Amino acid sequence: MALDQARVNRIFLPGTYADGVPYGLFRELRAEAPVCWVEEPAVGDWPAGSGYWAVLRHADVKHVLRSPELFSSHLGATQIRDPDTPADLAFVRTMMLNQDPPDHARLRRIVAAAFSPRALAELAAAVDERARELVEAVRPAGAADFTTVAADLPVWTLARVMGVPERDRGLLLDWANRVIGYQDADYADARTVDPAALTDLGRAALAHRPTARTTPDGRPVNPRSRAALADMFAYAHALARRPAPDGLLARTLRAGLTAEEFETMFFLFAVAGNETVRNGLPGGLLTLLGHPDQYRLLCERPELTSSAVEEMLRCWPPVVHFRRTATRDTRIAGQPVRRGDKVVVYHASANRDGAVFPEPERFDVSRTPNDHVSFGYGPHFCVGAQLARLQLRSALRHLLDRLPGLELDPDRPPQRLESNFQNGLKSLPVRWGA
Repeated sequence: MALDQARVNRIFLPGTYADGVPYGLFRELRAEAPVCWVEEPAVGDWPAGSGYWAVLRHADVKHVLRSPELFSSHLGATQIRDPDTPADLAFVRTMMLNQDPPDHARLRRIVAAAFSPRALAELAAAVDERARELVEAVRPAGAADFTTVAADLPVWTLARVMGVPERDRGLLLDWANRVIGYQDADYADARTVDPAALTDLGRAALAHRPTARTTPDGRPVNPRSRAALADMFAYAHALARRPAPDGLLARTLRAGLTAEEFETMFFLFAVAGNETVRNGLPGGLLTLLGHPDQYRLLCERPELTSSAVEEMLRCWPPVVHFRRTATRDTRIAGQPVRRGDKVVVYHASANRDGAVFPEPERFDVSRTPNDHVSFGYGPHFCVGAQLARLQLRSALRHLLDRLPGLELDPDRPPQRLESNFQNGLKSLPVRWGA
């Protein structure tokens, strides 16, 4: 029986995710058509696209992600939307995320030192102390919007790694809002930073911020284009010129990156590195508090913190999907795919595949093994995964230890981000006892 195309297209529409990830629809499609064609209807001012193959089963997602010779990150980059112009495509192709081996491996080696076991061990105590400070700061109030608390930890951590002055940390959050939340009106033009609070470096960068959100012909400006991020890249170059011989930015420049490679590397740290924890921590907490029996179990058995973090990531993947482009005619689970077709793997669907996860809809903080793909798989497995895990574990430990009786605020429901790419929350009101 033919699929209802309008029903299938729901997994593309950003508005679908404002009500939550459509896990029920993913479950149905995994059974009916685990590799299915999705149209790209126009959304607001954004024009319709060419359509793509959605890959929904765990095994097939892994097959695509580990086969860059068949499914390229470089040909059309890794977002469903095609870059608007050849120049935009050429620019995003310089990003490590949008490259295939061997070029991808060259860039990955340059940044790997920032996430080595030694580097993480040196960061661990500072990250844990920052997580403790954030929890202690809100503890007397008895209530908070946890998204505000959660947003600070990755921004603070990445600012430390990148050498961003404390006064400029807010810029990282603004840039992330604009890039990641462009489908949501609340985030699309975020301006949360007070220019007077910034360093001279930060204020100078603001002068480069684009003032128009549309091109001369009326099309929306792609938020990931070089033009849309002129202020971020101006800041990156200015920061790199400051003396910091042992800093991450200085090391990347010494490694011989081109100007475009340097800019897109800064983008990855400032935005992608931020959003994993910023989305995963509130979403994971919402999932945990929505299962009071598991919350009580974790309070009684804090040694389950590591497995709880993995289950939170499985049930609330920070990224819903990533795109590849077929390099030649091939098949996925028997479905013919033509050279040049877009292929989009859905991490959110793969993480609920009953062929891999017993009782996949059950949230279980003791689940092990836990073969989720929230950090990807294959050559593009998230280089910062261990740093993200470190932050998530530290935050969760201090929440459980310092905020007894933690629960959702029954009078203020959470607000979800409207995005078909990032699985995020805009607010998460919580409260706790004395």
